Amino acid sequence: MKPIRKAVLPVAGLGTRFLPATKAVPKEMLTVVDRPVVQHVVDEAREAGIEHFIFVTGRGKAVIEDHFDVAFELDRMLQERGKTAAYEELKRDLPAAGQTSFTRQQAPLGLGHAVWCAREIVGDEPFAVLLPDMLSRGCMQQMLSAYERHGGNVIAVEEVKPEETHQYGIVSVGQTFGQTFEINGMVEKPKQGTAPSNFIISGRYILQPEIFDILSAQETGAGGEIQLTDAMIKLAKDQNFFGMHYQGRTYDTGSKLGFLTANIAYALQRKDLADALKAEIAQLLADH
Repeated sequence: MKPIRKAVLPVAGLGTRFLPATKAVPKEMLTVVDRPVVQHVVDEAREAGIEHFIFVTGRGKAVIEDHFDVAFELDRMLQERGKTAAYEELKRDLPAAGQTSFTRQQAPLGLGHAVWCAREIVGDEPFAVLLPDMLSRGCMQQMLSAYERHGGNVIAVEEVKPEETHQYGIVSVGQTFGQTFEINGMVEKPKQGTAPSNFIISGRYILQPEIFDILSAQETGAGGEIQLTDAMIKLAKDQNFFGMHYQGRTYDTGSKLGFLTANIAYALQRKDLADALKAEIAQLLADH
């Protein structure tokens, strides 16, 4: 069983749910507290042991590449002014030379197409996919633990209310093994009342490289896009898929409410901000 060394981050999306903020600024560079969303996602993957980050970008996303590069003028200024803590933090956040790769998705043809664009860099080994607008602290570490137990393909899942299942990709549950279970079916956005479970696909995947052969057919699905879920359904005919019930909460920072909630949740975990923020929230609630 090959280890998971590489992660694909599809960052070519236009962020239309967050206009006008994302007209000129990539949605992945919006900040949760004082770190870009995409930095939080990379932090999660690095803490789990991922070594190589493959960003599938698009037009107007060059700032993401700049963010994960050395900023010589800024570094020199921080050193000259004695801002050692800020300088050291930037150094810690920076992946080592050769640990990032960037490739272009020239047209918005769906998540499956974005993953397929990384095929030459991933090569013939299993890999992770992390959706960069979904913040799931510690999820990738739980994913890798599940992969070490079961191998195959692993999908992070979370529970939602039954009346919300039509909004998501849904998996059906086979034999369970504590936090994990066999997936014996998948469906993308089922009609209300027809979902096989209330477990949604929540933005973290570990996939075997054979998925690229299926995606190479460029078959379109919902919305006229190349859907990753459709390719996984086909791959599941030949390979095992497991669901990993994420023990935590995912914040969808691509939505306005999810973004605001993530900022509050992450700030409340900061010793330098928590107490003051709680007081501000209490005052706001009293005022309204």
